[in-house]
Amino acid sequence: MGEGRGIEGRTEATPRRSPGATRTRDAPAATRGPDEAGGRPRGVDAAGGLAALRGLLDRPLASYYLLLSSAGLLLLIGLTMVFSATSVREYAEGGNAFAALTKQAIFAVIGIVAFWACQRLPAKTYRVLGRPLLFTAVGLLLVLNLLLAYARLTNQDSARIGPIEARLLWLFVGGIQVQPSEFAKFALVLWGAHVIARKGAALGWWRELATPLFPVVGLLFVLVGYNDLGTMLCLLAVVVGLLWAAGVRMRVFGTLSVLGLVGVGLLIAVASLGAGSGERGEENYRFARLMSFFNPPAPDECKLEGCYQIYQGRLAIEHGGWFGVGLGKSSLKFGWLPEAHNDFIFAIIAEELGVIGCVVVLSLFAVLAYTGLRIARRVDDPFRRLAAAAATTWLVSQAVINIGGVVGLLPITGLPLPFISDGGSALVVTLAAIGMLASFARAEPDAARALHARPPARWVRLLWAPLPPLPGRRRRPASPPAARGSVPRSRQRRPDDQAAPRGVRLARTRRGSADERRR
Repeated sequence: MGEGRGIEGRTEATPRRSPGATRTRDAPAATRGPDEAGGRPRGVDAAGGLAALRGLLDRPLASYYLLLSSAGLLLLIGLTMVFSATSVREYAEGGNAFAALTKQAIFAVIGIVAFWACQRLPAKTYRVLGRPLLFTAVGLLLVLNLLLAYARLTNQDSARIGPIEARLLWLFVGGIQVQPSEFAKFALVLWGAHVIARKGAALGWWRELATPLFPVVGLLFVLVGYNDLGTMLCLLAVVVGLLWAAGVRMRVFGTLSVLGLVGVGLLIAVASLGAGSGERGEENYRFARLMSFFNPPAPDECKLEGCYQIYQGRLAIEHGGWFGVGLGKSSLKFGWLPEAHNDFIFAIIAEELGVIGCVVVLSLFAVLAYTGLRIARRVDDPFRRLAAAAATTWLVSQAVINIGGVVGLLPITGLPLPFISDGGSALVVTLAAIGMLASFARAEPDAARALHARPPARWVRLLWAPLPPLPGRRRRPASPPAARGSVPRSRQRRPDDQAAPRGVRLARTRRGSADERRR
Protein backbone atom coordinates (compact mmCIF):
# COMPACT_ATOMS: atom_id res chain seq x y z
CA MET A 1 0.00 0.00 0.00
CA GLY A 2 2.81 2.34 0.85
CA GLU A 3 4.41 1.80 -2.52
CA GLY A 4 1.08 2.37 -4.26
CA ARG A 5 0.52 5.64 -2.47
CA GLY A 6 4.02 6.74 -3.35
CA ILE A 7 3.47 5.89 -6.99
CA GLU A 8 0.18 7.74 -7.04
CA GLY A 9 1.78 10.76 -5.42
CA ARG A 10 4.48 10.78 -8.04
CA THR A 11 2.08 10.41 -10.91
CA GLU A 12 -0.05 13.24 -9.63
CA ALA A 13 2.94 15.47 -9.08
CA THR A 14 4.40 14.78 -12.53
CA PRO A 15 1.67 13.85 -14.98
CA ARG A 16 2.68 12.05 -18.14
CA ARG A 17 3.01 14.05 -21.31
CA SER A 18 3.41 12.99 -24.83
CA PRO A 19 6.89 13.54 -26.28
CA GLY A 20 5.76 16.39 -28.48
CA ALA A 21 3.41 18.04 -26.02
CA THR A 22 4.10 21.54 -24.76
CA ARG A 23 3.92 22.69 -21.15
CA THR A 24 0.59 24.19 -20.19
CA ARG A 25 -0.40 26.72 -17.56
CA ASP A 26 -1.39 23.87 -15.22
CA ALA A 27 2.21 22.86 -14.71
CA PRO A 28 3.00 21.92 -11.09
CA ALA A 29 4.66 24.29 -8.66
CA ALA A 30 7.86 22.23 -8.68
CA THR A 31 8.40 22.99 -12.37
CA ARG A 32 7.63 26.72 -12.16
CA GLY A 33 10.15 29.49 -11.77
CA PRO A 34 10.99 30.85 -8.33
CA ASP A 35 8.91 33.99 -8.90
CA GLU A 36 5.77 32.03 -9.86
CA ALA A 37 5.85 29.55 -6.99
CA GLY A 38 3.34 30.35 -4.28
CA GLY A 39 1.78 33.14 -6.34
CA ARG A 40 4.51 35.65 -5.43
CA PRO A 41 4.86 38.66 -7.74
CA ARG A 42 7.87 38.99 -9.92
CA GLY A 43 10.58 41.33 -8.61
CA VAL A 44 14.04 41.61 -7.22
CA ASP A 45 14.46 39.96 -3.85
CA ALA A 46 16.73 41.14 -1.06
CA ALA A 47 19.67 39.05 -2.22
CA GLY A 48 19.34 40.40 -5.75
CA GLY A 49 19.18 43.97 -4.48
CA LEU A 50 22.33 43.51 -2.42
CA ALA A 51 24.07 41.94 -5.41
CA ALA A 52 23.07 44.89 -7.61
CA LEU A 53 24.30 47.36 -4.96
CA ARG A 54 27.57 45.45 -4.64
CA GLY A 55 27.97 45.56 -8.40
CA LEU A 56 27.51 49.33 -8.43
CA LEU A 57 30.02 49.79 -5.61
CA ASP A 58 32.56 47.62 -7.43
CA ARG A 59 32.70 50.00 -10.37
CA PRO A 60 36.02 51.83 -10.74
CA LEU A 61 34.68 55.37 -10.24
CA ALA A 62 32.09 54.54 -7.58
CA SER A 63 33.99 56.46 -4.88
CA TYR A 64 34.18 59.56 -7.04
CA TYR A 65 30.47 59.61 -7.85
CA LEU A 66 29.43 58.83 -4.27
CA LEU A 67 31.57 61.71 -3.02
CA LEU A 68 30.17 64.19 -5.53
CA SER A 69 26.55 63.15 -5.00
CA SER A 70 26.63 63.22 -1.20
CA ALA A 71 28.53 66.53 -0.98
CA GLY A 72 26.39 68.12 -3.69
CA LEU A 73 23.12 67.15 -2.01
CA LEU A 74 24.35 68.41 1.36
CA LEU A 75 25.34 71.73 -0.24
CA LEU A 76 21.92 72.05 -1.88
CA ILE A 77 20.15 71.29 1.42
CA GLY A 78 22.39 73.82 3.16
CA LEU A 79 21.53 76.67 0.78
CA THR A 80 17.83 75.86 1.10
CA MET A 81 17.89 75.77 4.89
CA VAL A 82 19.97 78.95 5.19
CA PHE A 83 17.32 80.79 3.17
CA SER A 84 14.53 79.26 5.25
CA ALA A 85 16.20 80.16 8.56
CA THR A 86 17.21 83.73 7.63
CA SER A 87 14.59 85.05 5.21
CA VAL A 88 12.21 86.41 7.86
CA ARG A 89 14.95 88.03 9.92
CA GLU A 90 16.66 89.58 6.89
CA TYR A 91 13.36 90.95 5.60
CA ALA A 92 12.51 92.45 8.99
CA GLU A 93 15.93 94.05 9.42
CA GLY A 94 16.85 95.12 5.90
CA GLY A 95 13.85 94.54 3.67
CA ASN A 96 15.66 91.89 1.58
CA ALA A 97 14.78 88.29 2.37
CA PHE A 98 17.52 86.98 0.05
CA ALA A 99 20.46 88.84 1.62
CA ALA A 100 21.88 85.90 3.62
CA LEU A 101 21.17 83.44 0.80
CA THR A 102 22.99 85.66 -1.71
CA LYS A 103 26.03 85.89 0.55
CA GLN A 104 26.07 82.14 1.16
CA ALA A 105 25.61 81.43 -2.56
CA ILE A 106 28.62 83.62 -3.38
CA PHE A 107 30.75 81.63 -0.94
CA ALA A 108 29.34 78.41 -2.42
CA VAL A 109 30.51 79.50 -5.87
CA ILE A 110 33.96 80.31 -4.46
CA GLY A 111 33.96 76.91 -2.76
CA ILE A 112 33.05 75.15 -6.01
CA VAL A 113 35.97 76.91 -7.69
CA ALA A 114 38.20 75.72 -4.82
CA PHE A 115 36.82 72.21 -5.28
CA TRP A 116 37.58 72.33 -9.01
CA ALA A 117 41.12 73.55 -8.41
CA CYS A 118 41.84 71.00 -5.66
CA GLN A 119 40.62 68.01 -7.64
CA ARG A 120 43.11 68.87 -10.40
CA LEU A 121 46.13 68.83 -8.08
CA PRO A 122 48.35 65.75 -7.71
CA ALA A 123 49.51 64.36 -4.38
CA LYS A 124 52.96 65.92 -4.79
CA THR A 125 51.45 69.41 -4.84
CA TYR A 126 49.47 68.73 -1.66
CA ARG A 127 52.67 67.62 0.04
CA VAL A 128 54.34 70.90 -0.92
CA LEU A 129 51.35 73.02 0.13
CA GLY A 130 51.13 71.55 3.64
CA ARG A 131 53.89 73.65 5.23
CA PRO A 132 52.99 77.04 3.67
CA LEU A 133 49.33 76.58 4.62
CA LEU A 134 50.33 75.68 8.16
CA PHE A 135 52.57 78.75 8.51
CA THR A 136 49.79 80.95 7.09
CA ALA A 137 47.20 79.54 9.52
CA VAL A 138 49.53 79.96 12.51
CA GLY A 139 50.33 83.54 11.45
CA LEU A 140 46.65 84.45 11.11
CA LEU A 141 45.88 82.88 14.49
CA LEU A 142 48.69 84.82 16.12
CA VAL A 143 47.44 88.09 14.66
CA LEU A 144 43.89 87.29 15.79
CA ASN A 145 44.89 86.42 19.36
CA LEU A 146 47.20 89.43 19.74
CA LEU A 147 44.50 91.80 18.53
CA LEU A 148 41.94 90.21 20.84
CA ALA A 149 44.33 90.49 23.78
CA TYR A 150 44.83 94.18 22.99
CA ALA A 151 41.06 94.66 22.78
CA ARG A 152 40.57 93.11 26.23
CA LEU A 153 43.29 95.27 27.73
CA THR A 154 41.63 98.38 26.35
CA ASN A 155 38.06 97.20 27.19
CA GLN A 156 36.94 97.15 23.57
CA ASP A 157 34.85 94.64 21.64
CA SER A 158 37.26 94.60 18.71
CA ALA A 159 40.74 95.80 17.80
CA ARG A 160 41.89 97.30 14.55
CA ILE A 161 45.34 97.76 13.00
CA GLY A 162 45.10 99.40 9.61
CA PRO A 163 42.68 97.41 7.42
CA ILE A 164 42.73 94.41 9.80
CA GLU A 165 40.07 94.09 12.49
CA ALA A 166 39.61 91.20 14.97
CA ARG A 167 36.32 90.10 16.53
CA LEU A 168 36.25 86.96 18.67
CA LEU A 169 36.84 84.23 16.00
CA TRP A 170 37.08 86.32 12.83
CA LEU A 171 39.52 88.58 11.06
CA PHE A 172 38.19 91.31 8.81
CA VAL A 173 40.68 92.22 6.11
CA GLY A 174 39.42 95.04 3.97
CA GLY A 175 35.80 94.02 4.46
CA ILE A 176 36.47 90.33 3.83
CA GLN A 177 35.60 88.09 6.78
CA VAL A 178 38.05 85.24 7.42
CA GLN A 179 38.04 82.58 10.14
CA PRO A 180 41.66 81.39 10.60
CA SER A 181 40.71 78.27 12.56
CA GLU A 182 39.03 76.80 9.46
CA PHE A 183 42.27 77.08 7.48
CA ALA A 184 44.09 75.45 10.41
CA LYS A 185 42.03 72.27 9.96
CA PHE A 186 42.95 71.82 6.31
CA ALA A 187 46.58 72.82 6.95
CA LEU A 188 46.91 70.24 9.75
CA VAL A 189 45.49 67.53 7.48
CA LEU A 190 48.06 68.18 4.73
CA TRP A 191 51.09 68.86 6.91
CA GLY A 192 50.37 66.03 9.36
CA ALA A 193 49.83 63.49 6.57
CA HIS A 194 53.12 64.53 4.95
CA VAL A 195 55.10 64.29 8.20
CA ILE A 196 53.70 60.90 9.20
CA ALA A 197 54.04 59.45 5.69
CA ARG A 198 57.68 60.57 5.57
CA LYS A 199 58.50 58.93 8.90
CA GLY A 200 57.00 55.58 7.90
CA ALA A 201 57.97 52.72 10.19
CA ALA A 202 59.87 55.04 12.53
CA LEU A 203 56.55 56.01 14.15
CA GLY A 204 57.02 53.12 16.54
CA TRP A 205 59.51 55.29 18.47
CA TRP A 206 58.13 57.97 20.76
CA ARG A 207 60.89 60.39 19.80
CA GLU A 208 59.99 60.20 16.11
CA LEU A 209 56.30 60.48 16.88
CA ALA A 210 56.71 63.46 19.19
CA THR A 211 58.82 65.60 16.86
CA PRO A 212 57.73 67.72 15.13
CA LEU A 213 54.08 66.64 15.24
CA PHE A 214 53.23 67.11 18.91
CA PRO A 215 54.78 70.60 19.41
CA VAL A 216 53.00 72.00 16.35
CA VAL A 217 49.71 70.36 17.35
CA GLY A 218 50.07 71.74 20.88
CA LEU A 219 50.65 75.26 19.49
CA LEU A 220 47.54 74.99 17.32
CA PHE A 221 45.51 73.72 20.26
CA VAL A 222 46.49 76.74 22.36
CA LEU A 223 45.95 79.31 19.59
CA VAL A 224 42.59 77.84 18.55
CA GLY A 225 41.22 76.44 21.80
CA TYR A 226 41.65 79.64 23.80
CA ASN A 227 38.80 81.24 21.86
CA ASP A 228 37.11 78.25 20.16
CA LEU A 229 36.94 74.99 22.11
CA GLY A 230 34.79 73.25 19.49
CA THR A 231 37.30 73.79 16.69
CA MET A 232 40.05 72.52 18.97
CA LEU A 233 38.08 69.28 19.38
CA CYS A 234 37.96 69.02 15.57
CA LEU A 235 41.74 69.43 15.42
CA LEU A 236 42.05 66.69 18.03
CA ALA A 237 39.86 64.45 15.84
CA VAL A 238 42.17 65.16 12.87
CA VAL A 239 45.21 64.06 14.89
CA VAL A 240 43.40 60.91 16.02
CA GLY A 241 42.45 60.15 12.41
CA LEU A 242 46.04 60.59 11.25
CA LEU A 243 47.48 58.33 13.94
CA TRP A 244 44.75 55.72 13.47
CA ALA A 245 45.36 55.55 9.71
CA ALA A 246 49.11 55.27 10.39
CA GLY A 247 48.56 52.22 12.61
CA VAL A 248 49.98 53.70 15.82
CA ARG A 249 49.82 51.47 18.89
CA MET A 250 46.89 51.74 21.31
CA ARG A 251 49.07 52.93 24.19
CA VAL A 252 49.73 56.10 22.22
CA PHE A 253 45.99 56.75 21.96
CA GLY A 254 45.64 56.16 25.69
CA THR A 255 48.35 58.71 26.47
CA LEU A 256 46.86 61.22 24.04
CA SER A 257 43.42 60.74 25.59
CA VAL A 258 44.75 61.64 29.02
CA LEU A 259 46.62 64.68 27.68
CA GLY A 260 43.57 65.74 25.70
CA LEU A 261 41.29 65.60 28.74
CA VAL A 262 43.78 67.65 30.75
CA GLY A 263 44.02 70.21 27.96
CA VAL A 264 40.22 70.47 27.60
CA GLY A 265 39.93 70.97 31.36
CA LEU A 266 42.46 73.80 31.26
CA LEU A 267 40.69 75.47 28.34
CA ILE A 268 37.38 75.26 30.20
CA ALA A 269 39.00 76.83 33.26
CA VAL A 270 40.54 79.76 31.36
CA ALA A 271 37.07 80.90 30.28
CA SER A 272 36.89 82.56 33.71
CA LEU A 273 39.87 84.70 32.66
CA GLY A 274 38.15 85.96 29.53
CA ALA A 275 38.84 83.19 27.02
CA GLY A 276 36.34 82.88 24.20
CA SER A 277 33.06 84.63 24.98
CA GLY A 278 33.80 84.75 28.71
CA GLU A 279 34.58 87.79 30.79
CA ARG A 280 36.85 88.14 33.78
CA GLY A 281 34.88 87.93 37.01
CA GLU A 282 31.74 86.55 35.33
CA GLU A 283 30.36 83.01 35.33
CA ASN A 284 32.39 80.45 33.38
CA TYR A 285 30.09 79.83 30.42
CA ARG A 286 31.98 76.71 29.29
CA PHE A 287 31.67 75.11 32.70
CA ALA A 288 27.99 76.11 32.84
CA ARG A 289 27.33 74.37 29.51
CA LEU A 290 29.10 71.26 30.71
CA MET A 291 27.12 71.18 33.96
CA SER A 292 23.83 71.77 32.17
CA PHE A 293 24.60 68.74 30.03
CA PHE A 294 25.43 66.37 32.90
CA ASN A 295 22.84 67.82 35.30
CA PRO A 296 20.14 69.50 33.21
CA PRO A 297 17.78 71.75 35.17
CA ALA A 298 14.02 71.68 34.92
CA PRO A 299 12.46 73.08 31.70
CA ASP A 300 10.98 76.05 33.58
CA GLU A 301 14.44 77.05 34.79
CA CYS A 302 15.94 76.59 31.32
CA LYS A 303 13.77 79.40 30.04
CA LEU A 304 15.74 81.86 32.14
CA GLU A 305 19.23 80.39 32.56
CA GLY A 306 22.08 79.27 30.32
CA CYS A 307 20.25 76.25 28.88
CA TYR A 308 17.74 78.43 27.02
CA GLN A 309 19.18 77.52 23.63
CA ILE A 310 19.02 73.79 24.38
CA TYR A 311 15.42 74.12 25.52
CA GLN A 312 14.35 75.99 22.39
CA GLY A 313 16.16 73.52 20.15
CA ARG A 314 14.32 70.59 21.72
CA LEU A 315 11.03 72.45 21.35
CA ALA A 316 11.76 72.80 17.63
CA ILE A 317 12.50 69.08 17.31
CA GLU A 318 9.31 68.21 19.22
CA HIS A 319 7.27 70.59 17.10
CA GLY A 320 8.49 68.98 13.87
CA GLY A 321 7.42 65.43 14.65
CA TRP A 322 7.83 62.76 12.00
CA PHE A 323 7.13 64.77 8.84
CA GLY A 324 7.71 68.37 9.95
CA VAL A 325 5.54 71.45 9.70
CA GLY A 326 6.65 72.21 6.16
CA LEU A 327 9.60 73.91 4.51
CA GLY A 328 9.76 77.57 5.55
CA LYS A 329 7.02 77.24 8.19
CA SER A 330 9.18 77.08 11.31
CA SER A 331 7.98 79.20 14.21
CA LEU A 332 11.09 78.94 16.44
CA LYS A 333 13.19 80.88 13.92
CA PHE A 334 11.19 84.06 14.65
CA GLY A 335 13.72 85.16 17.25
CA TRP A 336 13.06 82.32 19.69
CA LEU A 337 15.98 80.02 18.82
CA PRO A 338 19.44 81.67 19.03
CA GLU A 339 21.81 80.96 16.13
CA ALA A 340 19.07 79.23 14.14
CA HIS A 341 20.96 79.80 10.90
CA ASN A 342 24.32 78.58 12.17
CA ASP A 343 24.99 76.31 15.15
CA PHE A 344 21.35 75.19 15.59
CA ILE A 345 20.28 74.91 11.97
CA PHE A 346 19.73 71.18 12.47
CA ALA A 347 16.89 72.07 14.85
CA ILE A 348 15.24 74.05 12.04
CA ILE A 349 15.64 71.03 9.76
CA ALA A 350 13.97 68.87 12.41
CA GLU A 351 11.09 71.32 12.80
CA GLU A 352 10.39 71.92 9.12
CA LEU A 353 11.28 68.52 7.63
CA GLY A 354 10.72 66.28 10.64
CA VAL A 355 12.43 63.00 11.40
CA ILE A 356 12.41 62.11 7.70
CA GLY A 357 14.51 65.15 6.81
CA CYS A 358 16.90 64.46 9.69
CA VAL A 359 17.34 60.87 8.50
CA VAL A 360 18.13 62.11 4.99
CA VAL A 361 20.82 64.47 6.30
CA LEU A 362 22.32 61.78 8.54
CA SER A 363 22.30 59.28 5.66
CA LEU A 364 24.19 61.70 3.43
CA PHE A 365 26.83 62.21 6.11
CA ALA A 366 27.04 58.42 6.53
CA VAL A 367 27.62 58.05 2.77
CA LEU A 368 30.30 60.74 2.95
CA ALA A 369 32.02 58.93 5.84
CA TYR A 370 31.89 55.60 4.01
CA THR A 371 33.25 57.14 0.81
CA GLY A 372 36.14 58.91 2.53
CA LEU A 373 37.25 55.77 4.36
CA ARG A 374 36.82 53.75 1.17
CA ILE A 375 39.15 56.14 -0.65
CA ALA A 376 41.67 55.90 2.20
CA ARG A 377 41.57 52.10 1.99
CA ARG A 378 41.92 51.85 -1.79
CA VAL A 379 44.68 54.33 -2.62
CA ASP A 380 48.27 53.08 -2.73
CA ASP A 381 50.14 56.24 -1.72
CA PRO A 382 50.61 56.51 2.10
CA PHE A 383 50.16 60.29 1.97
CA ARG A 384 46.82 59.99 0.17
CA ARG A 385 45.67 57.34 2.63
CA LEU A 386 46.53 59.48 5.67
CA ALA A 387 45.12 62.71 4.24
CA ALA A 388 41.86 61.04 3.17
CA ALA A 389 41.37 59.44 6.59
CA ALA A 390 42.14 62.71 8.41
CA ALA A 391 39.83 64.83 6.22
CA THR A 392 37.00 62.33 6.59
CA THR A 393 37.46 62.24 10.37
CA TRP A 394 37.42 66.05 10.47
CA LEU A 395 34.14 66.45 8.53
CA VAL A 396 32.29 63.58 10.18
CA SER A 397 33.40 64.43 13.72
CA GLN A 398 32.33 68.06 13.24
CA ALA A 399 28.90 66.90 12.05
CA VAL A 400 28.60 64.51 15.00
CA ILE A 401 29.57 67.20 17.53
CA ASN A 402 27.09 69.69 16.07
CA ILE A 403 24.15 67.30 15.76
CA GLY A 404 24.91 65.71 19.13
CA GLY A 405 24.82 69.13 20.79
CA VAL A 406 21.50 70.05 19.16
CA VAL A 407 19.69 66.84 20.13
CA GLY A 408 21.25 66.75 23.61
CA LEU A 409 23.61 63.81 23.25
CA LEU A 410 26.74 66.00 23.61
CA PRO A 411 27.53 69.36 25.22
CA ILE A 412 27.09 72.45 23.07
CA THR A 413 30.39 73.66 21.58
CA GLY A 414 29.29 76.19 18.96
CA LEU A 415 30.53 74.25 15.90
CA PRO A 416 28.75 74.81 12.56
CA LEU A 417 27.26 71.91 10.62
CA PRO A 418 29.43 71.23 7.53
CA PHE A 419 27.87 72.19 4.17
CA ILE A 420 24.64 73.37 5.85
CA SER A 421 25.31 76.09 8.44
CA ASP A 422 25.70 79.71 7.41
CA GLY A 423 29.39 80.64 7.14
CA GLY A 424 31.67 81.50 4.27
CA SER A 425 35.13 80.40 5.41
CA ALA A 426 33.88 77.04 6.66
CA LEU A 427 32.04 76.32 3.40
CA VAL A 428 34.99 77.23 1.15
CA VAL A 429 37.48 75.15 3.15
CA THR A 430 35.07 72.21 3.34
CA LEU A 431 34.55 72.17 -0.43
CA ALA A 432 38.32 72.42 -0.93
CA ALA A 433 38.74 69.30 1.24
CA ILE A 434 36.09 67.53 -0.85
CA GLY A 435 38.06 68.47 -3.95
CA MET A 436 41.16 66.88 -2.45
CA LEU A 437 39.19 63.69 -1.73
CA ALA A 438 37.88 63.74 -5.30
CA SER A 439 41.44 63.93 -6.61
CA PHE A 440 42.36 60.94 -4.48
CA ALA A 441 39.26 59.02 -5.63
CA ARG A 442 40.30 59.44 -9.27
CA ALA A 443 43.78 58.20 -8.32
CA GLU A 444 42.52 54.83 -7.05
CA PRO A 445 44.26 52.07 -9.06
CA ASP A 446 41.06 50.77 -10.68
CA ALA A 447 39.75 54.27 -11.36
CA ALA A 448 43.05 55.40 -12.92
CA ARG A 449 43.16 52.34 -15.20
CA ALA A 450 39.54 52.85 -16.25
CA LEU A 451 40.11 56.54 -17.05
CA HIS A 452 43.21 55.74 -19.10
CA ALA A 453 41.46 52.87 -20.89
CA ARG A 454 38.65 55.16 -22.08
CA PRO A 455 39.92 58.73 -21.63
CA PRO A 456 37.37 61.55 -21.91
CA ALA A 457 37.61 64.21 -24.58
CA ARG A 458 40.51 66.61 -24.45
CA TRP A 459 38.32 69.63 -23.67
CA VAL A 460 36.76 67.72 -20.75
CA ARG A 461 40.22 67.02 -19.33
CA LEU A 462 41.19 70.67 -19.74
CA LEU A 463 38.02 72.08 -18.18
CA TRP A 464 37.30 69.49 -15.48
CA ALA A 465 40.24 67.33 -14.40
CA PRO A 466 43.32 65.81 -16.05
CA LEU A 467 43.95 62.09 -16.17
CA PRO A 468 45.39 60.71 -12.92
CA PRO A 469 48.74 58.90 -13.01
CA LEU A 470 48.66 55.19 -13.62
CA PRO A 471 49.57 53.06 -10.57
CA GLY A 472 53.19 51.93 -10.50
CA ARG A 473 53.96 48.54 -11.91
CA ARG A 474 54.82 46.00 -9.31
CA ARG A 475 57.90 43.91 -9.81
CA ARG A 476 57.24 40.37 -10.86
CA PRO A 477 58.57 37.69 -8.55
CA ALA A 478 61.75 36.06 -9.78
CA SER A 479 61.18 32.75 -11.55
CA PRO A 480 62.76 29.70 -9.92
CA PRO A 481 66.03 28.52 -11.44
CA ALA A 482 65.82 25.83 -14.07
CA ALA A 483 66.52 22.31 -12.82
CA ARG A 484 68.46 21.32 -15.89
CA GLY A 485 69.47 22.69 -19.23
CA SER A 486 71.78 25.44 -20.33
CA VAL A 487 72.25 28.70 -18.40
CA PRO A 488 70.00 31.52 -19.70
CA ARG A 489 71.80 33.88 -22.04
CA SER A 490 71.06 36.86 -19.81
CA ARG A 491 73.02 35.21 -16.99
CA GLN A 492 75.99 34.04 -19.05
CA ARG A 493 79.32 35.61 -18.21
CA ARG A 494 82.23 36.62 -20.35
CA PRO A 495 85.45 34.68 -20.35
CA ASP A 496 86.97 37.44 -18.15
CA ASP A 497 84.36 36.59 -15.46
CA GLN A 498 82.56 39.96 -15.76
CA ALA A 499 78.81 40.32 -16.17
CA ALA A 500 77.69 40.98 -19.71
CA PRO A 501 76.27 44.46 -20.14
CA ARG A 502 72.53 44.72 -20.66
CA GLY A 503 71.55 44.77 -24.29
CA VAL A 504 74.61 42.82 -25.54
CA ARG A 505 73.55 39.50 -27.03
CA LEU A 506 76.11 36.76 -27.21
CA ALA A 507 76.56 34.59 -30.25
CA ARG A 508 73.94 31.92 -30.59
CA THR A 509 75.04 28.32 -30.44
CA ARG A 510 73.28 25.15 -31.32
CA ARG A 511 74.41 23.25 -28.27
CA GLY A 512 71.92 21.07 -26.45
CA SER A 513 68.79 19.35 -27.58
CA ALA A 514 65.85 20.97 -29.31
CA ASP A 515 63.84 21.05 -26.07
CA GLU A 516 66.65 22.85 -24.29
CA ARG A 517 66.93 25.37 -27.10
CA ARG A 518 63.19 26.05 -26.91
CA ARG A 519 63.49 26.73 -23.18
